[in-house]
Amino acid sequence: MRRLFAALVLAQSMGCASLVTGKLADAMAGSGGGLGRDEDPELVADAAPFGLKTMESVLVSEPEHLGLLTALAGGFVQYSAAFVDMPADFVATEDLTRAQAMKSRAKKLYLRARNYALRGLDVEHDGFTARLRADAPKALTETEKDDVALLYWAAASWGLSIAADKNDTTLISDFPIVEALTARCLELDPTWHDGAIHELAMSIEMARPGGSAEKAKEHYEAALKLSAGTKAGTYVGYAESASVKSQNVAEFKQLLEKALAIDVDEKVDDRLANIIMQRRARWLLTRTDDLFLGGEDVPEEGAPQP
Repeated sequence: MRRLFAALVLAQSMGCASLVTGKLADAMAGSGGGLGRDEDPELVADAAPFGLKTMESVLVSEPEHLGLLTALAGGFVQYSAAFVDMPADFVATEDLTRAQAMKSRAKKLYLRARNYALRGLDVEHDGFTARLRADAPKALTETEKDDVALLYWAAASWGLSIAADKNDTTLISDFPIVEALTARCLELDPTWHDGAIHELAMSIEMARPGGSAEKAKEHYEAALKLSAGTKAGTYVGYAESASVKSQNVAEFKQLLEKALAIDVDEKVDDRLANIIMQRRARWLLTRTDDLFLGGEDVPEEGAPQP
């Protein structure tokens, strides 16, 4: 990334930025895949802001570069979730003021990600964002399978921004758009990224007023099948949403132990995500007494087997 940034500075100083930035944008849009293989979350947390800000600087010269817009949408969502939002939960019991400040920052980063995703969709479908806000189901009929990455990051970032600030009534009123975006992703490419859309749909279903535990379970099982059980986040997400909501402490503990049992080196592309989600699993286990009112519950009949 430093070499790419140096190339950009050199090109600008030579007065030929317009010739170079297009190729540079292409390179940067596809340069983030290696981060998922890293085993040091703190190293990535320190490095990621530089990469994101560098991509933003290149975007100024290439404002409609679809690859950059997609990379920025995904990058800001993942950075905020892993290194701002989740740590805010960890510190909340000791420093509520700091945790609230971190949640506020996470919300802003999620909205930045959402706006990049929407910009990308506007590039592909002129005026799409305005139509989405006016009539989401109708607007989404324009989208195609190639749009799934942008649709997913728009849904994920929008939903997470709502979760980060439950007092923002304007954002809360946008929840039906998040549902519509997620549903469209499932229609277009339900297998995308080894079940990532099903994981999102599971969380959306559990967050929705009157949401169906049965549908959430179906999405959980679909995500588990598509990932072959190699993603700690699948187990953690279901434990934290469905198991807590049903107050099934036995299932909760079993799912988190399954997440912790995953060998992070088995699927190297998911190493970083698995390390981060295993940290959350350990933290959740320490909070069992706070999350559950009674003792050991017997798993409900038909509960998913991790």
